[in-house]
Amino acid sequence: MTAQDNAMTVQPWGKGTDDPTERKFLSGPRPRGSELRVAFDVFRELVRGFRALHFVGPCVTVFGSARFEPGHPYYELARRVGSELARAGFTVMTGGGPGVMEAANRGAREAGGRSVGCNIVLPIEQKPNGYLDRFIECRYFFVRKLLLAKYSYAFVAAPGGYGTIDELSEILVLIQTRKMKPFPVVLLGRDYWSGLIAFFRDTLLAQASISSDDLDRLIITDDPVDAVRGIREVAMAEFGLSYGPRARRWRWLGE
Repeated sequence: MTAQDNAMTVQPWGKGTDDPTERKFLSGPRPRGSELRVAFDVFRELVRGFRALHFVGPCVTVFGSARFEPGHPYYELARRVGSELARAGFTVMTGGGPGVMEAANRGAREAGGRSVGCNIVLPIEQKPNGYLDRFIECRYFFVRKLLLAKYSYAFVAAPGGYGTIDELSEILVLIQTRKMKPFPVVLLGRDYWSGLIAFFRDTLLAQASISSDDLDRLIITDDPVDAVRGIREVAMAEFGLSYGPRARRWRWLGE
């Protein structure tokens, strides 16, 4: 696929926001009242997320770019992995936006599976895609990343940009530091991720910044069937994951 082909199927995706709240919050110490209001906002967003997603599992989170439209090879690849995950009995969770996220949710929906999303609130460019059975909208990126990690037993990094690399890196750090169980992590698209893998191997591993175990646990493939097979083997064999029973609802909490 040439650069010209990419240009025809990749749409520009804005990353800015006109809301100054987060910029102010991240610009240094603020008045104590302002800091307290932000803390309450974050707590409220977390509780909404916990209530919305408590019963959706078992999930597999698919990360990927918002820029690839239907018909792009990476969109169709993510659509296939969403279908395979749904057929294997997993709920497909994404960032809830367009592009690869939409594709994975779409594949799950088309296969008759469950599809959920944690969308980030931006002024124009990202709205929940049309293939979600349930979604929550997050104002704070760090809340969104926590929710995408908390409910999943495996993670698939489809082709993406800074956001995808950020999400992937956080999962790898949580596993490396044993803050998270060593759930399966799939890099979908050998050619796309080859440069990153080379950097991991030839620089980080060579300089002992990571161990061989950190690299060996990655599942690198172009085949959604192989990806899901690896996920099932690890999630079920090593962690005893089953498809039931699900968490019990408490009526007094309005669940």
